[in-house]
Amino acid sequence: MSDLRNHAEDIHEQFSDHLDVDVDDIESRLSNLVDEYKVPVDEARRSVTNHYLDEAGLERDALGGGDGSELVELAEVDEAEQWVTVEAKVVDLWEPRSDSVGQVGLLGDESGTIKFTKWAKSDLEELEAGQAYRLGNVVTDEYEGQHSVKLNRTTTIEEIDAEIEVGDDTEAVEGALVDIQSGSGLIKRCPEEDCTRVLQNGRCAEHGEGEGEFDLRIKGVIDDGLDAHEVIFDKEATEAVADITLAEAKEMAMDALDTTVVADEISGKLLGKYYRVEGPVFGRYVLADVVEELDAPDDAEETLIKARSI
Repeated sequence: MSDLRNHAEDIHEQFSDHLDVDVDDIESRLSNLVDEYKVPVDEARRSVTNHYLDEAGLERDALGGGDGSELVELAEVDEAEQWVTVEAKVVDLWEPRSDSVGQVGLLGDESGTIKFTKWAKSDLEELEAGQAYRLGNVVTDEYEGQHSVKLNRTTTIEEIDAEIEVGDDTEAVEGALVDIQSGSGLIKRCPEEDCTRVLQNGRCAEHGEGEGEFDLRIKGVIDDGLDAHEVIFDKEATEAVADITLAEAKEMAMDALDTTVVADEISGKLLGKYYRVEGPVFGRYVLADVVEELDAPDDAEETLIKARSI
């Protein structure tokens, strides 16, 4: 049985109690997105699921995952749209960027850490930093290689009396910033409340065309002389390291009628400089929590020539 057929049957099972929908029709929608528009399978599945949610007039929470969702370690979360149970400690809490988000932060267990989001409309109790919980029936998500879990109205929250030693999944890399990749500089993210995807040609892979909200980031490559490491600087890190604010970047792009001037400006300032970047690892990226500019080593020119030749 094909991979798309398996996904189609999973979706059919989710909606069989709500819609009169045919597995072949579901598979056709998936195939159209994957084969015709080259959408990744996970993105296609989310898009088709959202289509049927709209058609049925359902919230995603209504699909649920059952009370018997499997207990997994955080490091085992490697696929989106899975309903699981985790036992983890709240490592950190962050300020939500949207009124739709009740809490957002970092969960940790012995295997590592993962971001969590609790929706404001879920009416769940507040999680406390440092407390360990058994969180039943959370749904997994993935974006650009970064996995996360989301608490919803079907999630159960139980405090547990356990000393959880959080595994360390941070990484530190040092070297020359040899490349700033496409998708850096001034970008627009999907305006939907539960989505942070970057718009491509004004279109979100999941929610379609939208005006978008401006953001700043750097997707870079640091070469340590032996290996190349992909790093991502969020808005705060980008503003600090490139000495440019989001407001200044928007004004620069407006004056030039071209957003690419921002990435060009950042490239001119940073390429060839040496940095130490430390942060959590998500997929193939190191997320820059701590950034320190370093003095160039004595063999800097030789290293940069080597990096440019790769």
